[in-house]
Amino acid sequence: MNGYLLREQAFTAGEDTFVESTSEENNYAVVFEDDTDTGYFYAIEIEPGSGKQNILDAVHIYNIEEVPEEHRKGNLKIIWSKNWLCCALIINNYCHAVFDFENHGGYCRNEFPPPNSIWTKGNRKLTNEMVAAFFS
Repeated sequence: MNGYLLREQAFTAGEDTFVESTSEENNYAVVFEDDTDTGYFYAIEIEPGSGKQNILDAVHIYNIEEVPEEHRKGNLKIIWSKNWLCCALIINNYCHAVFDFENHGGYCRNEFPPPNSIWTKGNRKLTNEMVAAFFS
């Protein structure tokens, strides 16, 4: 996967976690949050000047009761594309979600929640082909 690795850290699903990463070329950011019950990945726009953060979209990553114990510990990475307009969430070397800021798309493996009326429209299903296209 070509791009810029901006965050990498040890990670345990089900532990209170907040990991953010900001694009170095525009006013976009992403946040991964595990509230000990669920994991979500958020697309954020930062207003120039004020620094106010607006959530554009959110995609569901997991419910902790569905994550097998042997898969809970591992590594979390946030990777931005070379043009700084796509961002991926990688957990244990598997891409779980991608935000395409240029085309206003949020994609995850389980397609949840349904697209919002503000940003993402249409299909939310993240496929391996999409991952390869975003980061080629």
